[in-house]
Amino acid sequence: MKNFIEVHKTEDEQAEQIKKWIKENGGQIVAGVVMGLSAIWGFDYYKNYQNEQSTQARSHYLSLVVNPNNTESFDKLQNNYTGSGYVDQSSLLMAKNAVNNKQYQQALDYLSPLLESENEFVAHSAKLRMAAIHLEMNNYDQALSVLEATENNAFSGLYNHTKGDVYLAQNNIDSAKKHYRLALSQLSNDSELKSLIKIKLNDLN
Repeated sequence: MKNFIEVHKTEDEQAEQIKKWIKENGGQIVAGVVMGLSAIWGFDYYKNYQNEQSTQARSHYLSLVVNPNNTESFDKLQNNYTGSGYVDQSSLLMAKNAVNNKQYQQALDYLSPLLESENEFVAHSAKLRMAAIHLEMNNYDQALSVLEATENNAFSGLYNHTKGDVYLAQNNIDSAKKHYRLALSQLSNDSELKSLIKIKLNDLN
């Protein structure tokens, strides 16, 4: 776009220069305004689309909460709303429902993809639930394998508590007590789980 006006010219010369400048650059001005408006409208459309997608995903998820056997809503979430947090939550919900129906392998199938979730809470929740399912199925080695593949973090207390349960089921009392004590040292003071672990330790002493 060309320079606007030269300040040293007379008023008449400046007026003529302004007219000439508008004539030469008017198309670019209009184009800039149109592009600006398009960007605004495009952004508004994107926001509206995102809000609509979120609302629809939430609706499907709530349908699952009411009726976990509603596989149609689950399939729609998985296939059409992959970027929504409701997708992972729906898998956790379906796994819980499968466990309630003693369909343990199906529950594991729901949880397995969540192990790679970018959401740390979801990934750890899936691991802990998978370990609990393997424990219920007497698959002790698989349960410990799931729990071992974890570095020390905020979930360590929960991991060690579950490890204690696995070792207790194997009648490995020393290892069970070791991991229960580790869990006690790692859980927060206000954790209700601490009371349960103390009861388990007292029973083992």
